[in-house]
Amino acid sequence: MNFLAHLFLSGDNAEIMVGNFIGDFVRGKNFHDQYSPSIALGIELHREIDEFTDNHLIVLESKKRLRPKYRHYSPVIVDMFYDHLLAKNWSTYSTTPLDQYAQHAYTTLNQYETKVPDQVKRLLPYMIQGNWLYHYSRIEGIHRALSGMAQRTPYASKMEEASHDLEEHYELFENEFTVFFPKLQKLSSDYIINHQTP
Repeated sequence: MNFLAHLFLSGDNAEIMVGNFIGDFVRGKNFHDQYSPSIALGIELHREIDEFTDNHLIVLESKKRLRPKYRHYSPVIVDMFYDHLLAKNWSTYSTTPLDQYAQHAYTTLNQYETKVPDQVKRLLPYMIQGNWLYHYSRIEGIHRALSGMAQRTPYASKMEEASHDLEEHYELFENEFTVFFPKLQKLSSDYIINHQTP
């Protein structure tokens, strides 16, 4: 899953949101001394979400559809597709409008700007200025994000073409996401309940 899903699956705890958001930028297992217990829990939750997603049979079907063309970039693309489908169907999962949720997320992340890795500090202004979380709801927004990622990869990834595959197989990807995401929601909420310090 990508930024929007990781934030949303964190629930209402600001520090869990921050930890879940920075999960890809924190290496190794020795991070508990660097962060508060709730931020550390968010990092652990991020890894749990990724492991569950990467190995789920439904997600594997989504990746399989893309693998002949995009090879090892197909998991990255599916993560973006699923964020788009979450944003597009946002009202199914949240009573807070997406634009309001996005602004709340940006405000929360900015409040912890001094505590996040340097890569995240550099990323945040671009994310906020471009309102990425909100624009994920549109295929053009996903196309822009994937094109930007393609420019940063050392090899030709063809990710700038992936939005065409999304449009071509839209119903299949959406059906897979719709079945999978509630399972991921349950995993995330259970993980927080079972690991959060009282």
